[in-house]
Amino acid sequence: MVDFIRTHLYDVLGLVLSLGAVVVYQLCLRWRDRRDPTASALYGMNAARMAWVEGVMRDGRDILAVQTLRNSTMASSFMASTAILLIIGVLTLSAQGDKMSGTWHALNVLGQPGADIWLFKLLVMLFDLLFAFFSFCLSIRLYHHIGYQINTPVDLRREVTQPAHVGAELNRAAIYYRLGMRAYYFTVPLLFWLFGPLLMVGATALMIYFLYHLDRAPRSASDLMG
Repeated sequence: MVDFIRTHLYDVLGLVLSLGAVVVYQLCLRWRDRRDPTASALYGMNAARMAWVEGVMRDGRDILAVQTLRNSTMASSFMASTAILLIIGVLTLSAQGDKMSGTWHALNVLGQPGADIWLFKLLVMLFDLLFAFFSFCLSIRLYHHIGYQINTPVDLRREVTQPAHVGAELNRAAIYYRLGMRAYYFTVPLLFWLFGPLLMVGATALMIYFLYHLDRAPRSASDLMG
């Protein structure tokens, strides 16, 4: 392991820097959300989902609930299926390490080409896609359960089928979907990592810049238009 790190030091440092940047961004985002929840787009979506559940269960709008949950389930199912296809693609590339590692390193400035580092990069990408797949599967599971909870008749409701609890479960499903999408986003730096560590670090910086604007709640009409 020590020899591997010494030989591919720049590639390992690129991975550490990229992961560290993502972790620091998430910690800063969490700190900002605790300090000013209204500055986060996530806060607004969570509040909207809670209000939607309360309105649907209060007015008995069963068809609206089924249609909306079906759309969410289909979105998660599509993303989970796409993750499986990407996993198959990564496994296919792993079988061609000796042939393709040198070609993909044509733009590499710092890293050392080799079949071992090629397989390591694909393994990291594989774990990232597996994380995305299971996150989407967990969101599908919760959407399925919420479909039963949200349509419970008023006279048969228990504590776990009250609007507040159902809304919390819906937000939990959205969190799993969000985690899966974050894992999807990180596949972009991992893809650039196949070409070299410098490209990975640059792609991570661009991804964080994109996420910053995605996670920021709009404050004015210009933010909505942008």
